[in-house]
Amino acid sequence: MATESDKRTTTRRRLLQAVVGLGALGAGRALFGVGDSGGPEPQAVPEPQARPRPPEPPAAAYRLRPMAGETSRSGPGAAAPHADIAYTLSAGRREVFLTFDDGPHPRYTPQILRILRRHRVRATFFVIGENAVGFPGLLRAIAEDGHAVANHTWSHPQLTGLPPDDVRSELGRTSALIDDVLGAAPNLARAPYGAWDDLSLSICNELGMSPVGWATDSLDWTLPGAENIADAVLAGIRPGGIVLAHDGGGPRRQTVEALRWYLPRLLDDGYRPVPIEP
Repeated sequence: MATESDKRTTTRRRLLQAVVGLGALGAGRALFGVGDSGGPEPQAVPEPQARPRPPEPPAAAYRLRPMAGETSRSGPGAAAPHADIAYTLSAGRREVFLTFDDGPHPRYTPQILRILRRHRVRATFFVIGENAVGFPGLLRAIAEDGHAVANHTWSHPQLTGLPPDDVRSELGRTSALIDDVLGAAPNLARAPYGAWDDLSLSICNELGMSPVGWATDSLDWTLPGAENIADAVLAGIRPGGIVLAHDGGGPRRQTVEALRWYLPRLLDDGYRPVPIEP
């Protein structure tokens, strides 16, 4: 007899299939080999250029400022989805949450994974569908190392102001892809630029995901140099804090170098990076 959990999973997958359309998803599998565990992975991939993005407002408004204090989300064991955006999470023993946006990237994501593996810590990767569809092996590598794979939309538009169908497609297509590759749809989502509105939050919840923000911005997206990135993380870190960094969306050599420097120092200070759990 099917359990309640089985019924919820079946209902959720049917919703994702309705969002994407079986024909479009099948075409993606045929083109990129998504879900074909026996297919060859790309061997040599030229480094992609930074993805065009919407015109950016002034720097002060580009990244929405995190709200102070904690949300109603209670960390591991809490039932998803939650409507409130999580900027910090209830955590014990100086737990912190490293997150990486805009991947997966064929060069930088594996480098970040190696550093995290070396130090035996786990993180959360908010992936973009149009990047992930070409590298299903990287999605599997992230998950197999025990990291959380989460939704960062399909093509990185600013969700605020988009029509409902476009918001649903951006989030739904990426959830369906992750479900297809890993066998489970994501429980977490982050809006590009951190920009949520009531409509996008409602659709995020409708698709079974809790929205996630950040409390500490590494500022790596400004390419300020590895030392400045590391200083931003170490200066802003607090127990339960969510840290924003990037493994894709542009050249991320500085991010990799900064992580190699600041992660041992976080561990020496008694912090324990863990993935965000619904």
